[in-house]
Amino acid sequence: MRISLEIKGLFVALALTFTATGAQAIEEASSIAHGGRLYDKFWGENKLATPTTTHSAYANKAAKYDKDASWRCKECHGWDYKGKDGAYGSGGHATGIVGIQGAAGKSPEAIIAIMKNKTHGYGDAQLSAQDIHDLALFVSKGQVDMTKYIDYAAKKAKGDTVKGEGYFNTICANCHGTDGKKITNAPPLGSLQNPQEMIHKVLNGQPGQNMPALRLLDPQIAVDLVAYMMTLPEK
Repeated sequence: MRISLEIKGLFVALALTFTATGAQAIEEASSIAHGGRLYDKFWGENKLATPTTTHSAYANKAAKYDKDASWRCKECHGWDYKGKDGAYGSGGHATGIVGIQGAAGKSPEAIIAIMKNKTHGYGDAQLSAQDIHDLALFVSKGQVDMTKYIDYAAKKAKGDTVKGEGYFNTICANCHGTDGKKITNAPPLGSLQNPQEMIHKVLNGQPGQNMPALRLLDPQIAVDLVAYMMTLPEK
């Protein structure tokens, strides 16, 4: 009887541990997704005033993506987090700046120190203590290897469009419409044609909007969704 009680107590302890771990994982995923939206556009996420100056570290002063765009982490480091070694290695978004891949796995504290240094200059005016923690957590734990899910030469997501259509119609169509054009103050989804950006937004959500973040789901679901969305009407 005593052994039985001890085993029962062990199972209860394990169940409590798994429950706590699961809750912790969910909370962390939420923070990472929030960090991903801040990486996209921090002032849009936090309903702050749009920056009117060009970030001092922005390396492409002649480009049309200066001023507010230069304050978006993605503008220098890319939607694929590879910077000069990724999709932003050439073209109008190229800055020659390295990506954030080297910071993957580092402690949030170390990453926060980098974001607050003289080069980056992010302080309380841009990010609260919780914001900068979540952004650092995204950099540390939230990066996805886009090369695994995107054919860079073809600029297409390596997804199943049939599965993607099912996901889209049950998750996204209520807001975006089955043709991706229901939200009239945004471009049609089919016009984006940027799989790196689209995967990032599907995983983390749209800054300042009620778009669900699919961060806790298998990344392939996001890839299938994007593969389908890229077949939607562009106009």
